[in-house]
Amino acid sequence: MLLDLTSELYSWIRGGLLILSIYHLMIFVLNRRKLYLFYSLYSFSLFIYFLSHVCPEPYVWIYDFINFSIQFVAFGFYVLFARDLLQTEEHIPDWDVLLVIEYRIFFLLSLAFVAVQVFFSYQHQEKLFLTLAPIFTVFALLTYVVLTKIKGRHVTFFIIGSLTYVILANCSLLLPMILGEEFFTRIRIEPMFFTYLGTTIELIMFALIVGHRITSIEQKKRAIETELAQKIQEMSDLRMTALQSRMDPHFLYNSLNSINNFVLQNNVEKASDYITKFSRLIREILKKSSNKTIPLSEELGILGLYVRLEQMRMDGGFDYIVTIDETIDLEKILVPPLFIQPYIENAIWHGFINKTENRKISLTVHDEEDKVRCEIIDNGIGIEKSKSLKKSSSHHRKSFGLQASEDRIKLLHEHQKVYVIIEDISDSEASGTKVTIKFPKNI
Repeated sequence: MLLDLTSELYSWIRGGLLILSIYHLMIFVLNRRKLYLFYSLYSFSLFIYFLSHVCPEPYVWIYDFINFSIQFVAFGFYVLFARDLLQTEEHIPDWDVLLVIEYRIFFLLSLAFVAVQVFFSYQHQEKLFLTLAPIFTVFALLTYVVLTKIKGRHVTFFIIGSLTYVILANCSLLLPMILGEEFFTRIRIEPMFFTYLGTTIELIMFALIVGHRITSIEQKKRAIETELAQKIQEMSDLRMTALQSRMDPHFLYNSLNSINNFVLQNNVEKASDYITKFSRLIREILKKSSNKTIPLSEELGILGLYVRLEQMRMDGGFDYIVTIDETIDLEKILVPPLFIQPYIENAIWHGFINKTENRKISLTVHDEEDKVRCEIIDNGIGIEKSKSLKKSSSHHRKSFGLQASEDRIKLLHEHQKVYVIIEDISDSEASGTKVTIKFPKNI
């Protein structure tokens, strides 16, 4: 079997080379990486070279022209593949210059050997090849020594595969000259068996390297995607913090302004009571300010403190009614700190302007399967009348917190299934504003 180059063993090796070349050509078409193109062309060149052993008789003469040339073409693509795979231009730039010269020489020799056949004979090609083979073999061995400067298991596999091919290919070339053709006939081994064996071992090593390279690229891709996701999350957190810091000073300003009004009115007891409640609220805010989220139960507790302060500040006060579905677990629902407060504040400062009695704000928390719906309804003057009053007044307050709160709850849920709707519910009999905030229970 080892003596017949048309046997199944050698056919399997030739078929494997063809499949490798087609497979890696397809990979090149998909991702445009030259590494796979060079590997495909190297495998295909070796396939064409080995095809001479089963070439039909009428076409054997073609190999008189391409037998040595196709080997040099294969060597040229082998060097290009090695340069790309091992990144020699980056790791060993001085030696890479020699590798560039080498692959160019290989391609030139592929043309030169055709010319030798045209103008001289096949025997002249053989003599020239036997003259050049030792030179390129020595250079290859020196290259493998230099390649050890590059760290990595893939370099080790590359050197083992290449060195195996060089040694066994030289065995096919030199052993018949040393031992004679009769020796191989007696042991029933075709000398080209060593080249086939060396090619098989080399391509197995190269396949391992390419497979490792693909795996490494996928791992790096996943690592980059993970890092990108983390960076996006960090940016969202920073933006959340920025929005929160934008809102909190505004809220604090309102409260301090209320204290100032009590002092100016010389209402010491009310001012003292207000300061006590205010300090408690500030402690709660400071405790929660570093948190991206808090349970909805704590949010409602802080909101209750804020509302009591505003009820003290406003002459005549206002009613504040909270209704919560019994089925909802407030501890398990996480929300940004003080994200409802700006809507309550807006109702107080804009809805109750010019309204002196029967002021009411209701907050209802509804349980809707996998979502929570918060409704804030006031019986103030309504959005349209509030806008008209702003236009006619030169001293109107602008609410900074509404957009910030909407952005924070949307960022927390990555804008998925979050709705914030503010609508004027005024009619001919009553006026008011309704805010609906709907968001998922789970982040």
